[in-house]
Amino acid sequence: MAESIHIPENAITREDRYKALLPQIGSLVSGEQDLIANLANIAASLKETFGFFWVGFYLVKGDQLVLGPFQGPVACTRIPKGKGVCGTAWMEARTILVDDVDLFPGHIACSSLSKSEIVIPGFRDQQVTMVLDVDSDKLADFDHVDEKYLSEIMKIVEAL
Repeated sequence: MAESIHIPENAITREDRYKALLPQIGSLVSGEQDLIANLANIAASLKETFGFFWVGFYLVKGDQLVLGPFQGPVACTRIPKGKGVCGTAWMEARTILVDDVDLFPGHIACSSLSKSEIVIPGFRDQQVTMVLDVDSDKLADFDHVDEKYLSEIMKIVEAL
């Protein structure tokens, strides 16, 4: 069955686009039991809707984050806990929003084209099990709107 995402032409602001996208992501993953398939479609939906430079998931496996489904250029495969933005978000179990990745201590540069980043942890049984990583090729491209709606998307993922 072909799936598609439709964002109305009058959804001009980023918040409007998130509001249009959120229920569609819910429908897209509804009834699908495979986590990897769902993460792949969520990453594709975010990339298609917003044109972000890179969107993907890293899954906790032992003491590392391991690359999961993503959309964008080739990425780092493994990230140690506490390293870079993703590893720090995992270690601290909190969302991290970075306006300029070059100023983030220990930033892992999978691509020199990435300029800003937001990482949202996903939880199961109060433990971080994955992170959603979104990169932009623009400085300071993320704000509280992204944090709010990407966190809502992670709540959908956590319920899978």
